[in-house]
Amino acid sequence: MNIKQAKEQIRNTLQAYLTRDELGNYRIPAVRQRPVLLMGPPGIGKTQIMEQIAAEENVGLVSYTITHHTRQSAIGLPFIEKRVYDGVEHTVTEYTMSEILGSVYALTEKTGIREGILFLDEINCVSETLAPMMLQFLQCKTFGNQKLPEGWLIVAAGNPPEYNRSVRDFDVVTLDRVKRITVEEDFAVWKEYALKKGLHGAVISYLDLRKENFYRIENSPEGMQFATARGWEDLSEILYAYEALGILPDAELAVQYVQMPAVARDFQNYYALYNKYRQVYHIDDILHGRVPKVTLSEFAAAPFDEKLAVMGLLLSRLSEASRETRRQDGLCAALHDTLRGVKAALPALPAETLRDILAVRRASLKRAADAGQDDREQKNLRQAEINKLEAYLEALGEIEDADAQMDALRALFTAETDRREALADETGGMFDSAFHFLEEAVGPGQELVLFVTEITAGYDSSWFVGEFGCDAYFRHNRDLLFDETRQGILDKLK
Repeated sequence: MNIKQAKEQIRNTLQAYLTRDELGNYRIPAVRQRPVLLMGPPGIGKTQIMEQIAAEENVGLVSYTITHHTRQSAIGLPFIEKRVYDGVEHTVTEYTMSEILGSVYALTEKTGIREGILFLDEINCVSETLAPMMLQFLQCKTFGNQKLPEGWLIVAAGNPPEYNRSVRDFDVVTLDRVKRITVEEDFAVWKEYALKKGLHGAVISYLDLRKENFYRIENSPEGMQFATARGWEDLSEILYAYEALGILPDAELAVQYVQMPAVARDFQNYYALYNKYRQVYHIDDILHGRVPKVTLSEFAAAPFDEKLAVMGLLLSRLSEASRETRRQDGLCAALHDTLRGVKAALPALPAETLRDILAVRRASLKRAADAGQDDREQKNLRQAEINKLEAYLEALGEIEDADAQMDALRALFTAETDRREALADETGGMFDSAFHFLEEAVGPGQELVLFVTEITAGYDSSWFVGEFGCDAYFRHNRDLLFDETRQGILDKLK
């Protein structure tokens, strides 16, 4: 299955294991709660889906790469204890608490969250001395004489032997005690994730054209060469950072992340063209309705792969504008709920209520971080709301009257909703201009088929069209059969 399906399987497993019966006991007893064994190639997002599940289900997450551990750190250090058996005193060996189990208890103490996921990566690459202990843990959920607390799902991830020479096979006894999920790379699923995360347009549009380069691992005379989903995502991050700093990425940058020289060089050449088209076609001018005739004629006469690159630039910019609007919309919704709470607390001073709410929001943000719930989108929204509420509290200043404070808060909130409307208007105008440009340059045809399809597939662009509409999109949408048409065009292009 693909990583999206694997995420749903693990989420369902977690929900089933945490379901309680009418007496308050777990419906599936701990002894029958099999660990999940997630097997798949490296760099396809196994760790990311754990973070997403923890945030979405509001449970804790403790992650370890097990190859970084020795036998002592995993199971604890031995010490001598005295025990009396049948009236005779004996010396026995006990163990201090495992660092891994200690982290689970520490998270519970810090956050109050008593249920979660213990994620152990590279489980089948452990050292020879640690392997028996890990098999015991998967089978019995114990390290030495200490047990994982109830309410914690074990997810162990590993790589198939073709990706790692140091893997060891599990025996039948162990495999018969785990819930095994095998996951494979899938570009379509990764692209959906990449669009939602806002990965660099050059990376997404390049892989749209070169899907065979999305995930490759090969042996060569120079050693192992590979291109992985993780590598493409990290390359996207550094490209954004370089561009913000005004640093021109050189030919060596891509190969530092996509460690297959031929693929890295191919991407670098594409990225150079991508930037050239951004300059030549004046993308921002197109999206603001300032299109010189020469640009229309150049685009109309361009080869199809160049048109795809230019449309990728347009779509990337539309996605950025849609994302900014969506985030402002989310911020306004969060602030609206907060200010309703402030109003409901009247005649208490809004400033005092706001301080109490801020304390709760800060504690919630810290608790999520301590629990390992590293969902960047949620974290950014929480932080943006906290920043605004702090600014609101400061703006109240010396105002002492409750009604006057409430009036001031309404005015501040109105400024946020006005910004939301301004962003929506500007973004809507950009959509209209993009469609007008394509209609005037090439008319109804395969370019518009792909353009509408990509808007539909984009997380932020489809959200914007759904929320605010776009007449040109709906007009073209009626006449297009997306999947079949798009696949036919891409097959022809290949």
